[in-house]
Amino acid sequence: MRRRRFLSDQSDQSDRIYQLKITLRHSKPPIWRRVLVPGSMTLEDLHEIIQIVMGWEDDHLHEFEIGGKSYSSARFQLDDVYDESRVTLQEVAPPPGKQFTYIYDFGDWWEHVIKVEDVFPPQPGQRYPQCIGGRRAAPPEDVGGMWGYYHFLEALNNPEHPDHEHFVDWWGDEPFDPNAFDPEEVNEVLQEVFSEER
Repeated sequence: MRRRRFLSDQSDQSDRIYQLKITLRHSKPPIWRRVLVPGSMTLEDLHEIIQIVMGWEDDHLHEFEIGGKSYSSARFQLDDVYDESRVTLQEVAPPPGKQFTYIYDFGDWWEHVIKVEDVFPPQPGQRYPQCIGGRRAAPPEDVGGMWGYYHFLEALNNPEHPDHEHFVDWWGDEPFDPNAFDPEEVNEVLQEVFSEER
């Protein structure tokens, strides 16, 4: 079960809200999410937010690369990596217009480009973190990276494909819609996970 941390609102006007666009590198057409995140959140919190908005399962290693430094969970015991739970987004994020990287699953290598689009004060009546946009479903876990994902889609949708039965058995009976994305559903999960109780 995910840890419950906090959900910021307009009560702390000293906090700044970061508008981030998260794009899965090499996805064509692009798979992306746009989120509003308090700058006071740690990179560990941001990792959890990305997992939720992308639909990942948090079953693999991950790492942020920001300004020539790497950040990840201390429990992974990676070399030359800073503890993501000890640094906030506002301490390390580049200015608006610049970007940094988040990598999930060192095998499939899901590389996310995170662009800082804007930074502004919290807005009255808004709760954060919040997903305000996005397109397309994220690939399934363990599908083999972007190349494996497109191979999966091709085979799944073509009964004549030699790997069709394999992927039907692997994925199961539930249809896979690569265009599916529901920000309202994502925000329900964000509000549940990031409660106001610390």
